Amino acid sequence: MKIMKNQKRSIGYILSIALFSVSFLMAQGVTTAGLSGSVSDADGNVLAGADVVAVYTPAGTQYGAATRTSGAYTILNMKVGGPYTVTVSYIGYKSQTVENVALSLGVTERMNFTLTQETLEMAGIDVIAEMDNVMNGDRTGAATFISSEQVAQMPSIKRSTRDLTRLDPRSDGNFSFGGRNWLYNNISLDGSYFNNPFGLDDPAPGGQTNAEPVSFDAVDQVQVSIAPFDVREGGFTGAGINTVTKSPSEFRRAFFKGKK
Repeated sequence: MKIMKNQKRSIGYILSIALFSVSFLMAQGVTTAGLSGSVSDADGNVLAGADVVAVYTPAGTQYGAATRTSGAYTILNMKVGGPYTVTVSYIGYKSQTVENVALSLGVTERMNFTLTQETLEMAGIDVIAEMDNVMNGDRTGAATFISSEQVAQMPSIKRSTRDLTRLDPRSDGNFSFGGRNWLYNNISLDGSYFNNPFGLDDPAPGGQTNAEPVSFDAVDQVQVSIAPFDVREGGFTGAGINTVTKSPSEFRRAFFKGKK
């Protein structure tokens, strides 16, 4: 019997708490108002995407919404009272404005608008776009591009193409990238592999001759990739160094002098 009494008492406590919570929530009440309705043209066709802007005149606060595909709009959490100035606009139609609109507490007022067409004469618009060299659809991962202008301005004592790769922030300055040994790099020249197959003293051929296999003045552009997701670039865990030479149709002369 005691168990049943305790259960009844517990159920009574739970019901009391639930009723108290409901009454507390109801006591909080609603402190805002709203505006809803639809926008159509003179023939009754709905206008989707029309802008509805309500301005609370005393403070200049703006509330806005765009009509849905059904032509309906809803603006909630608006300050009660007024006056409001409500303006509806749509391209190709004459804007409609209603002033001195008052909103009641807890009530969503309904306002329907009918817009009439008007002829608009618009001046020509020039759209100028520039490709972002960092964020574009052609990028296949983090890479450093060394342009022909940078090649021409890059100081190099040995006149080695290896000096150009030092512009990559992931280089240690000694042909190592991302903490990997230079043996794990892949060098390509005009699309062909240009690695030293023995890998004894230099990553490129001709290391023991103390000469550069490619003239510094013949380099047009260089690309250094670390982790590309392009299937055409692979075969390395260090860096992929892609070098492109100048076009053979370009007639150029280069002079330099050095001292030892």
